[in-house]
Amino acid sequence: MPRAVYVLALGIFAMVTSEFVVAGLMPQMADGLNATIPQIGYLITAFAVAMAAGGPFLTVALMKLPPRTALMVLFVIFLAGNVLAATATGYATMMTARIITGIASQAFFGVGISMCAQITRPEVRGRAIAVAMNGLMLGTLLGLPISTLVGEHFGWRAAFWTITGITVLAALATLFGVPRIERAEGGGGFRQEIGVFKKPKLWLVLSTSTLIIGATFSAFSYFNPILTDLTGFSTGTVPVLLIAYGAATVVGNNVVGRFADRHTVPVLAVGLVLNTVFLTGFALLADLPAPAVVCMMGIGLVGVTMNPAMATRVQRTGNAGPLVNTVHSSFITLGIILGSSIGAVVIETWGLRAPLWLGAIMALAGLATVLPDLARRSAPAAVPEPAEAAVAAGDSTSGKQTEQV
Repeated sequence: MPRAVYVLALGIFAMVTSEFVVAGLMPQMADGLNATIPQIGYLITAFAVAMAAGGPFLTVALMKLPPRTALMVLFVIFLAGNVLAATATGYATMMTARIITGIASQAFFGVGISMCAQITRPEVRGRAIAVAMNGLMLGTLLGLPISTLVGEHFGWRAAFWTITGITVLAALATLFGVPRIERAEGGGGFRQEIGVFKKPKLWLVLSTSTLIIGATFSAFSYFNPILTDLTGFSTGTVPVLLIAYGAATVVGNNVVGRFADRHTVPVLAVGLVLNTVFLTGFALLADLPAPAVVCMMGIGLVGVTMNPAMATRVQRTGNAGPLVNTVHSSFITLGIILGSSIGAVVIETWGLRAPLWLGAIMALAGLATVLPDLARRSAPAAVPEPAEAAVAAGDSTSGKQTEQV
C-alpha cells in the first residue's frame, strides 16, 4: 500500500476530529460564546449542511488543479476556519468558522478518496479506501475523546488549537509524503465529471449510501440516552462503551476493505442484512445489558464500515474523479442528517426505541436498492465479479465511465 494513502488518512482524521469536537464541549462553548446549548447544537448541524451543500462546489472550483495542490489549498482553507473558531469571540463568528471548515472538509474527502484511486492499482482500490477511511474511524475513536479531554482541562479554545496543530502536521505530511500527479483520472474536466450524473443508476447507488449511513446514525446519535435510560448503564460507563464501538468500526472497516474490491455488492448486501438484524435486536432487547452491548458492537462492525464498498461501487458506476467522490460524501452526510433528525422526531412520539426501529427500516430500504445488482450478478450470464472489477476500474482509469453489471 503506498505511503501516501496513510498520509491521506491523517488528513481525514483532522477533518473528522474538527467535525465532532463541538459535541464534546457544548457546555463550555455555550458559556464562552454566551449562547444556549441548542444554539451550540446548531453548530454541528451547520457543519454537516455545509459539507453536504458546499463541498461539491468547492471541488468544482479546484478541479483544474493537480490533486496534491488541491489538497494543500483545502488545508489552508480548513486551517483558516479552525483558527477563526479558536479565536471566535461571538456566536456568529463561530458559525462562520464551522461553515468554512465543513465545506473544506467535504471537498477534502472527495479529492482524497479520488487520489487513493489514482495512486493504487485497480484491484486494491477498495483496500486503499479502507486505509484512508481509518482516519474517519479513528477520528471517532480517538479524536473526539482527545479533543474533549483537552477542552475540559485547558478550555474549549485549546481543543480547536490542538486540531489546528494536527492539521498543520497533516498538511506537512501531505506536502512531503504525497506524490505530485496530474489532474484526477479521466482528465475531461467539469463537463466529463458532471456528465456521469445523467446515469440513473448512479443516483440509485448514491441513495444506497445515504440509507446505509442514515440507518447507522439514527441509532448512533442516541446511543447515550438509550444506554442510560433504557439499558441502565451509568453515565460513566457509556464513554467506555462508545470507545468499544469505535474500536469495532476500525475492525469492520479493515475487514470490509479486504473484500470490497472482489465482492462489492455481496459485501453491501450482507452488511445491510446484518445491520437490520442488529438494529432490530437492539430495539427488542435494549433493556438487557449484554444483548444490547452485543447489538451495539454489531452495528459498529457493519454500519459506517461499509464505506470502502460504498465508494468502490460509486466509482465503478460513475468514475473515480473528485466530483463524483465529493457528491458521494455529500450523500453520506445527508444520511447522517436524515438519520439523526428523523430519529429526534420519532423519539418524541414513540420513545427511545424508535430510532432503532427507524434504522432497521432504513437498512431494509438500502438492501432493496442493492438487490437489483445482486440479482444481475447471480444471473447465469453474469460476468464473474473479479474480472468485472478489473474491467470497471481499468475503464475508469482511461476516462471511460463503465457501469458495474
